[in-house]
Amino acid sequence: MSMNFTRTILKFVLATAVITGFVQIKSYAGGFPTRPGRLILSPSVTYFFSNKEWDSTGVKKSFPNNGKFNSVNYSLYAEYGISRRFAVVGTVPYIVNNYTAAGKSYPSSGLTDLEVGLKYYLANIDYTYYFSLQGTGIMPMYNSKSLLGYHENGAELKLSFAGSGTLFNRNYYFNVDNGVRQYFGNEGPLQYRYTGTFGLALDQRFKNQLSVSVGGFYSMSDNKQFMVLNPTIARDYNFSQVSLTYGHAFSQGVTVLLTGGQFITGRNTGDGTSVSVSFAFRID
Repeated sequence: MSMNFTRTILKFVLATAVITGFVQIKSYAGGFPTRPGRLILSPSVTYFFSNKEWDSTGVKKSFPNNGKFNSVNYSLYAEYGISRRFAVVGTVPYIVNNYTAAGKSYPSSGLTDLEVGLKYYLANIDYTYYFSLQGTGIMPMYNSKSLLGYHENGAELKLSFAGSGTLFNRNYYFNVDNGVRQYFGNEGPLQYRYTGTFGLALDQRFKNQLSVSVGGFYSMSDNKQFMVLNPTIARDYNFSQVSLTYGHAFSQGVTVLLTGGQFITGRNTGDGTSVSVSFAFRID
């Protein structure tokens, strides 16, 4: 396998793993508190496709040999309210990747990184605007020969601000997340990511909603290259993305969310499109 081809695969394994963090925007996430004793379960499926990349200088070009990449990510998110101040959260993802070029297929699949964290609600303003701080531990669930992650434990600290109100006689909500993530290997990476979401109710009963999200991801490491001889992924890259979500509440406890996302800028990563379907089940 050539060095350039291996680098291409690694870029898009990375792009797929990261993109799922942005397409799964949920109105209950971020700074909004979770009622004590309430369990939120959110299974989701995300499909990602790309046939172009941004190189290390930010120039976009097609894959060599008419290459194409697609991925399906299955994820289960859970959040449980322990008290008025604390909630425990967790995410279990499973991914199926496939890269094709010159008539050959190179599939890979498996569990990726398990994330478990604790959310603390810092403060609120008139019970309308909420601030929260979340600490998350990251643990790989794949073997040392896979291309599904960094093969390193990590941790993230995330600050969220959320609120709701009325605009033009419509209910709205917003959520802003800012997180810093560190992997504990010799070459990191250190990562910063942000997401801003604004959602608007389409009816008075809040059964239908539409939201727009903008997000960015910056990964920094002294290692600027792709590690061809080791089963790892890129450590120094960045991208930004926009997404649109439609949500429908079947009842107070069941909501479906349909999301489409598109990368708009990037460096050392891929350019692609994603679609996602997720459900939110609230159990009291």
